[in-house]
Amino acid sequence: MTPDRSLARGRGRNGPVTAGTLVSQGAMSLVALAFLFPFFWMLTNAIRSNGEVLAVPPRLLPSQWQWGNFIDAWFYLPFGRFFLNSAMVAAAVTVIVLTVSSLAAYAFARLRFVGRDTLFLTYLGTLMIPQAVLVIPLFLLMSRLDWVNTFQALILPVAFGSFGTFMLRQFFKNIPRELEEAALCDGASRLRILVSIILPMSLPILGLLALFTFTAQWNSFLWPLIIVNGTEHATIPLGLTLFQTQQGTQWNYMMAGAAISMLPGIVLTVLLQRYIFGGIAMNSGFGGR
Repeated sequence: MTPDRSLARGRGRNGPVTAGTLVSQGAMSLVALAFLFPFFWMLTNAIRSNGEVLAVPPRLLPSQWQWGNFIDAWFYLPFGRFFLNSAMVAAAVTVIVLTVSSLAAYAFARLRFVGRDTLFLTYLGTLMIPQAVLVIPLFLLMSRLDWVNTFQALILPVAFGSFGTFMLRQFFKNIPRELEEAALCDGASRLRILVSIILPMSLPILGLLALFTFTAQWNSFLWPLIIVNGTEHATIPLGLTLFQTQQGTQWNYMMAGAAISMLPGIVLTVLLQRYIFGGIAMNSGFGGR
């Protein structure tokens, strides 16, 4: 019996298609639609007139499709500057996080020194400190350094954290030590081993960490709101709030700007999807040994 006839008789590639399978697939489809609806609503509001966005009852689709809202939103505010600021800050933070986390994770995973495990637990405990608790001390420190409303204040305070170190350490611990011992016998330094052996084998988890870090900084709002004054150093999340004026809120422009701001994350996800799925598939690296 051919596969087509098998499917026609209610059998799939992995066995019979039961009622439970159909129900579960239908339920998952409904959940997926529920999660996608806010994005659909954002896009439809982005191509409406501002008056139609507030219309009651709301319409599922706009009566007139105004694709020019994306161009108008871009020039309504210095959106290009916001875009470049966000890209620069997110890219700089990502590079620093990958560099520092790789070095720290290698030290915690491979080197033996007094108090290593205690130091790592203390380091890991910083994950439990909410960001809201740190913003006042950080702002006072930036003020003392005269860094308020500067790019270094946007980048450096958030570029050093323990999450990336924890991810990479757990992954590094599962890389066979025989490779490292062979390199040491050949006279390679620890830094050479990290760069030439450990990191090339860790591309999936590095890609996953890069995506997490870039996305988090691209969407960061609280710290830029506190440390930035004006539009010169503003990022996209701050720029979107400027569509709210005393004359009213340009909701269609705000939705268009929000849609534009999603593009880098989508592009980065597409480019890194091979590494992302590889990092998820290698979930044994998170268990340590």
